[in-house]
Amino acid sequence: MSIFPGFERQRFKAEGAEINYLRAGVGAPVLLLHGYPETLSCWHGVAPELARHYTVICADLRGYGDSSKPRGLPDHSNYSKRAMAQDMVELMTSIGLGCFHLVGHDRGGRVAHRLAADHPRCVHTVTVLDISPTLKMFERTDIAFARAYYHWFLMLQPPPLPEEMLAGRVPFNILGRVGREEPDLTKFSEHAVREYVRCFADPAAIHASCEDYRASGTIDLEHDRADRAAGHKLQMPLLALWGRDGVIASMFDCLSDWREVAADVAGRAMPCGHFVPEEAPQETLAEIEAFLRKHPLEAK
Repeated sequence: MSIFPGFERQRFKAEGAEINYLRAGVGAPVLLLHGYPETLSCWHGVAPELARHYTVICADLRGYGDSSKPRGLPDHSNYSKRAMAQDMVELMTSIGLGCFHLVGHDRGGRVAHRLAADHPRCVHTVTVLDISPTLKMFERTDIAFARAYYHWFLMLQPPPLPEEMLAGRVPFNILGRVGREEPDLTKFSEHAVREYVRCFADPAAIHASCEDYRASGTIDLEHDRADRAAGHKLQMPLLALWGRDGVIASMFDCLSDWREVAADVAGRAMPCGHFVPEEAPQETLAEIEAFLRKHPLEAK
Protein backbone atom coordinates (compact mmCIF):
# COMPACT_ATOMS: atom_id res chain seq x y z
CA MET A 1 0.00 0.00 0.00
CA SER A 2 1.30 3.44 -0.89
CA ILE A 3 0.88 4.77 2.65
CA PHE A 4 2.50 1.63 4.14
CA PRO A 5 5.84 1.39 2.32
CA GLY A 6 7.52 -1.95 2.79
CA PHE A 7 4.45 -3.70 4.20
CA GLU A 8 3.14 -6.97 2.77
CA ARG A 9 -0.60 -7.65 2.69
CA GLN A 10 -1.71 -11.11 3.86
CA ARG A 11 -4.87 -12.94 4.92
CA PHE A 12 -5.46 -15.42 7.70
CA LYS A 13 -8.45 -17.69 8.16
CA ALA A 14 -9.30 -17.73 11.85
CA GLU A 15 -11.97 -20.01 13.26
CA GLY A 16 -14.66 -17.32 13.07
CA ALA A 17 -13.49 -14.91 10.38
CA GLU A 18 -10.90 -14.19 7.71
CA ILE A 19 -8.54 -11.44 8.80
CA ASN A 20 -6.81 -9.01 6.47
CA TYR A 21 -3.50 -7.69 7.75
CA LEU A 22 -0.25 -5.96 6.85
CA ARG A 23 3.19 -6.98 8.09
CA ALA A 24 6.65 -5.41 8.00
CA GLY A 25 9.77 -5.02 10.09
CA VAL A 26 12.05 -7.14 12.22
CA GLY A 27 12.19 -7.33 15.99
CA ALA A 28 9.74 -7.77 18.85
CA PRO A 29 6.16 -7.99 17.56
CA VAL A 30 3.62 -5.18 17.89
CA LEU A 31 -0.04 -5.68 16.94
CA LEU A 32 -1.96 -2.50 16.02
CA LEU A 33 -5.79 -2.50 16.11
CA HIS A 34 -7.90 0.30 14.63
CA GLY A 35 -11.13 1.97 15.69
CA TYR A 36 -14.45 3.05 14.13
CA PRO A 37 -15.18 4.26 11.49
CA GLU A 38 -11.75 3.27 10.22
CA THR A 39 -9.62 0.36 9.06
CA LEU A 40 -5.99 -0.60 9.53
CA SER A 41 -5.20 2.45 7.34
CA CYS A 42 -5.44 4.63 10.46
CA TRP A 43 -1.91 3.50 11.41
CA HIS A 44 -0.22 4.91 8.31
CA GLY A 45 1.49 7.67 10.29
CA VAL A 46 2.77 5.31 12.99
CA ALA A 47 3.37 1.83 11.57
CA PRO A 48 6.10 2.49 8.95
CA GLU A 49 8.36 4.23 11.47
CA LEU A 50 7.58 1.67 14.17
CA ALA A 51 8.57 -1.10 11.74
CA ARG A 52 12.14 0.23 11.70
CA HIS A 53 12.67 -1.44 15.07
CA TYR A 54 9.76 -3.87 15.52
CA THR A 55 7.80 -6.51 13.64
CA VAL A 56 4.56 -4.62 13.05
CA ILE A 57 1.20 -6.23 12.31
CA CYS A 58 -1.73 -3.97 11.36
CA ALA A 59 -4.96 -5.95 11.22
CA ASP A 60 -8.50 -5.19 10.13
CA LEU A 61 -10.85 -6.30 12.89
CA ARG A 62 -13.56 -8.81 12.12
CA GLY A 63 -16.30 -6.92 10.27
CA TYR A 64 -14.05 -4.05 9.20
CA GLY A 65 -11.88 -3.13 6.25
CA ASP A 66 -11.06 -6.13 4.08
CA SER A 67 -11.61 -8.71 6.80
CA SER A 68 -14.71 -10.89 6.50
CA LYS A 69 -18.07 -9.66 7.77
CA PRO A 70 -20.20 -12.51 9.13
CA ARG A 71 -23.85 -11.84 9.82
CA GLY A 72 -24.43 -11.07 13.49
CA LEU A 73 -25.86 -13.77 15.75
CA PRO A 74 -28.98 -13.08 17.85
CA ASP A 75 -26.89 -12.62 21.02
CA HIS A 76 -24.18 -10.65 19.12
CA SER A 77 -21.56 -13.07 20.47
CA ASN A 78 -19.68 -13.30 17.19
CA TYR A 79 -18.95 -9.56 17.51
CA SER A 80 -18.11 -9.70 21.20
CA LYS A 81 -14.70 -8.33 22.01
CA ARG A 82 -13.90 -11.86 23.19
CA ALA A 83 -14.53 -13.24 19.69
CA MET A 84 -12.70 -10.39 18.00
CA ALA A 85 -9.75 -10.83 20.36
CA GLN A 86 -9.67 -14.56 19.64
CA ASP A 87 -9.22 -13.77 15.94
CA MET A 88 -6.09 -11.82 16.76
CA VAL A 89 -4.63 -14.45 19.08
CA GLU A 90 -5.10 -17.07 16.37
CA LEU A 91 -3.52 -14.76 13.79
CA MET A 92 -0.45 -13.94 15.87
CA THR A 93 0.02 -17.57 16.92
CA SER A 94 -0.21 -18.72 13.30
CA ILE A 95 2.77 -16.55 12.31
CA GLY A 96 4.85 -17.54 15.32
CA LEU A 97 4.34 -14.35 17.31
CA GLY A 98 2.55 -15.79 20.32
CA CYS A 99 3.62 -13.03 22.74
CA PHE A 100 3.47 -9.42 21.60
CA HIS A 101 3.01 -5.76 22.42
CA LEU A 102 -0.60 -4.74 21.82
CA VAL A 103 -1.87 -1.29 20.80
CA GLY A 104 -5.52 -0.41 20.18
CA HIS A 105 -7.38 2.78 19.36
CA ASP A 106 -11.11 3.20 20.03
CA ARG A 107 -12.84 -0.13 19.18
CA GLY A 108 -9.42 -1.69 18.79
CA GLY A 109 -8.64 -0.59 22.33
CA ARG A 110 -11.71 -2.45 23.58
CA VAL A 111 -10.61 -5.56 21.72
CA ALA A 112 -7.13 -5.08 23.22
CA HIS A 113 -8.58 -4.87 26.74
CA ARG A 114 -10.47 -8.14 26.30
CA LEU A 115 -7.51 -9.83 24.61
CA ALA A 116 -5.24 -8.89 27.51
CA ALA A 117 -7.83 -10.12 30.03
CA ASP A 118 -8.53 -13.43 28.27
CA HIS A 119 -5.01 -14.19 27.02
CA PRO A 120 -2.55 -12.56 29.45
CA ARG A 121 0.32 -14.81 28.43
CA CYS A 122 0.09 -13.43 24.88
CA VAL A 123 0.30 -9.76 25.84
CA HIS A 124 3.59 -8.28 27.04
CA THR A 125 2.27 -4.70 27.17
CA VAL A 126 -1.01 -3.08 26.20
CA THR A 127 -1.57 0.48 25.00
CA VAL A 128 -5.08 1.94 24.72
CA LEU A 129 -5.82 5.17 22.85
CA ASP A 130 -8.64 7.54 23.81
CA ILE A 131 -10.88 5.15 25.71
CA SER A 132 -11.84 4.40 29.26
CA PRO A 133 -13.03 0.83 29.93
CA THR A 134 -16.36 0.00 28.31
CA LEU A 135 -18.16 -0.89 31.53
CA LYS A 136 -17.02 2.32 33.22
CA MET A 137 -18.21 4.43 30.30
CA PHE A 138 -21.67 2.85 30.17
CA GLU A 139 -22.11 3.08 33.94
CA ARG A 140 -21.08 6.74 33.92
CA THR A 141 -23.40 7.67 31.06
CA ASP A 142 -25.28 10.95 31.45
CA ILE A 143 -26.96 13.31 29.01
CA ALA A 144 -23.68 15.04 28.12
CA PHE A 145 -22.00 11.75 27.23
CA ALA A 146 -25.06 10.48 25.35
CA ARG A 147 -25.00 13.64 23.22
CA ALA A 148 -21.26 13.38 22.56
CA TYR A 149 -21.28 9.63 21.77
CA TYR A 150 -24.78 9.43 20.34
CA HIS A 151 -23.63 6.81 17.84
CA TRP A 152 -23.12 4.27 20.65
CA PHE A 153 -26.82 4.37 21.44
CA LEU A 154 -27.98 4.51 17.84
CA MET A 155 -25.86 1.59 16.67
CA LEU A 156 -26.80 -0.77 19.48
CA GLN A 157 -30.49 -0.56 18.53
CA PRO A 158 -31.98 -3.70 16.89
CA PRO A 159 -31.54 -4.14 13.14
CA PRO A 160 -32.30 -3.00 10.55
CA LEU A 161 -33.01 0.60 11.58
CA PRO A 162 -29.44 1.69 12.43
CA GLU A 163 -28.11 0.03 9.30
CA GLU A 164 -30.68 1.85 7.17
CA MET A 165 -30.01 5.20 8.83
CA LEU A 166 -26.23 4.87 8.42
CA ALA A 167 -26.18 3.67 4.82
CA GLY A 168 -24.22 6.13 2.71
CA ARG A 169 -23.21 8.22 5.75
CA VAL A 170 -20.22 6.31 7.15
CA PRO A 171 -17.42 7.32 7.75
CA PHE A 172 -18.40 10.99 7.71
CA ASN A 173 -21.02 10.50 10.42
CA ILE A 174 -18.16 10.23 12.94
CA LEU A 175 -14.77 10.81 11.32
CA GLY A 176 -13.30 14.05 12.59
CA ARG A 177 -16.49 14.82 14.53
CA VAL A 178 -16.17 13.15 17.95
CA GLY A 179 -16.03 15.83 20.63
CA ARG A 180 -16.23 18.67 18.09
CA GLU A 181 -18.95 21.12 17.16
CA GLU A 182 -17.85 21.02 13.52
CA PRO A 183 -16.06 18.20 11.68
CA ASP A 184 -12.36 18.65 11.00
CA LEU A 185 -10.68 16.34 8.49
CA THR A 186 -7.52 18.39 8.00
CA LYS A 187 -5.37 15.88 9.89
CA PHE A 188 -6.58 12.87 7.90
CA SER A 189 -4.79 11.39 4.90
CA GLU A 190 -6.86 11.56 1.72
CA HIS A 191 -5.73 8.03 0.90
CA ALA A 192 -6.89 6.73 4.28
CA VAL A 193 -10.24 8.50 3.99
CA ARG A 194 -10.77 6.96 0.55
CA GLU A 195 -10.13 3.55 2.11
CA TYR A 196 -12.73 4.21 4.81
CA VAL A 197 -15.27 5.32 2.20
CA ARG A 198 -14.56 2.27 0.03
CA CYS A 199 -14.90 -0.21 2.89
CA PHE A 200 -18.04 1.28 4.42
CA ALA A 201 -19.78 1.39 1.05
CA ASP A 202 -20.41 -2.31 1.69
CA PRO A 203 -23.74 -2.81 3.56
CA ALA A 204 -22.13 -5.79 5.31
CA ALA A 205 -19.59 -3.42 6.88
CA ILE A 206 -22.37 -1.18 8.20
CA HIS A 207 -24.12 -4.20 9.70
CA ALA A 208 -20.90 -5.57 11.19
CA SER A 209 -20.01 -2.27 12.85
CA CYS A 210 -23.51 -2.06 14.35
CA GLU A 211 -23.06 -5.60 15.67
CA ASP A 212 -19.79 -4.51 17.25
CA TYR A 213 -21.66 -1.78 19.16
CA ARG A 214 -24.59 -4.08 19.99
CA ALA A 215 -22.13 -6.51 21.53
CA SER A 216 -20.55 -3.69 23.55
CA GLY A 217 -23.91 -2.86 25.12
CA THR A 218 -24.81 -6.48 25.91
CA ILE A 219 -22.46 -9.47 26.00
CA ASP A 220 -19.29 -7.42 26.45
CA LEU A 221 -20.73 -5.91 29.63
CA GLU A 222 -21.45 -9.42 30.92
CA HIS A 223 -17.80 -10.36 30.39
CA ASP A 224 -16.57 -7.15 32.03
CA ARG A 225 -18.87 -7.57 35.03
CA ALA A 226 -17.67 -11.14 35.48
CA ASP A 227 -14.06 -9.92 35.57
CA ARG A 228 -14.95 -7.26 38.13
CA ALA A 229 -16.87 -9.71 40.32
CA ALA A 230 -13.89 -12.09 40.28
CA GLY A 231 -11.47 -9.29 41.13
CA HIS A 232 -9.47 -9.81 37.94
CA LYS A 233 -7.00 -7.09 36.97
CA LEU A 234 -4.61 -6.85 34.05
CA GLN A 235 -1.08 -7.43 35.30
CA MET A 236 0.97 -6.43 32.26
CA PRO A 237 2.07 -2.77 31.92
CA LEU A 238 -0.67 -0.60 30.42
CA LEU A 239 -0.22 2.76 28.71
CA ALA A 240 -3.30 4.97 28.32
CA LEU A 241 -3.12 7.93 25.93
CA TRP A 242 -6.06 10.22 25.25
CA GLY A 243 -6.76 13.38 23.29
CA ARG A 244 -6.71 16.46 25.50
CA ASP A 245 -9.43 18.01 23.30
CA GLY A 246 -11.70 14.96 23.30
CA VAL A 247 -14.62 13.49 25.21
CA ILE A 248 -12.48 11.17 27.33
CA ALA A 249 -10.47 14.12 28.64
CA SER A 250 -13.54 16.19 29.46
CA MET A 251 -15.85 13.52 30.90
CA PHE A 252 -13.67 10.75 32.34
CA ASP A 253 -10.60 10.29 34.53
CA CYS A 254 -8.75 8.03 32.13
CA LEU A 255 -5.84 7.01 34.39
CA SER A 256 -8.09 6.39 37.38
CA ASP A 257 -10.54 4.41 35.26
CA TRP A 258 -7.82 2.11 33.94
CA ARG A 259 -6.33 1.66 37.41
CA GLU A 260 -9.61 0.06 38.42
CA VAL A 261 -8.99 -2.77 35.94
CA ALA A 262 -5.18 -2.86 35.61
CA ALA A 263 -2.36 -2.99 38.16
CA ASP A 264 0.38 -1.09 36.33
CA VAL A 265 -0.93 2.00 34.51
CA ALA A 266 0.82 5.03 33.06
CA GLY A 267 -0.25 7.61 30.51
CA ARG A 268 -1.01 11.18 29.57
CA ALA A 269 -3.09 13.46 27.39
CA MET A 270 -2.02 14.01 23.80
CA PRO A 271 -2.24 17.26 21.78
CA CYS A 272 -5.24 16.22 19.70
CA GLY A 273 -8.82 15.03 19.71
CA HIS A 274 -10.22 11.52 19.58
CA PHE A 275 -8.41 10.18 16.50
CA VAL A 276 -5.03 10.04 18.20
CA PRO A 277 -2.97 8.03 15.65
CA GLU A 278 -4.05 10.28 12.78
CA GLU A 279 -4.27 13.65 14.52
CA ALA A 280 -0.95 13.31 16.39
CA PRO A 281 1.03 10.50 14.72
CA GLN A 282 4.52 11.64 15.65
CA GLU A 283 3.64 12.24 19.28
CA THR A 284 1.81 8.90 19.39
CA LEU A 285 4.78 7.09 17.89
CA ALA A 286 7.15 8.69 20.40
CA GLU A 287 5.00 7.66 23.37
CA ILE A 288 4.56 4.09 22.13
CA GLU A 289 8.26 3.64 21.36
CA ALA A 290 9.29 5.01 24.77
CA PHE A 291 6.84 2.66 26.48
CA LEU A 292 8.04 -0.37 24.51
CA ARG A 293 11.68 0.45 25.26
CA LYS A 294 10.84 0.63 28.95
CA HIS A 295 9.26 -2.84 28.77
CA PRO A 296 11.35 -4.75 26.22
CA LEU A 297 10.21 -8.03 24.74
CA GLU A 298 12.86 -10.27 23.25
CA ALA A 299 12.23 -11.03 19.60
CA LYS A 300 11.80 -14.72 18.78
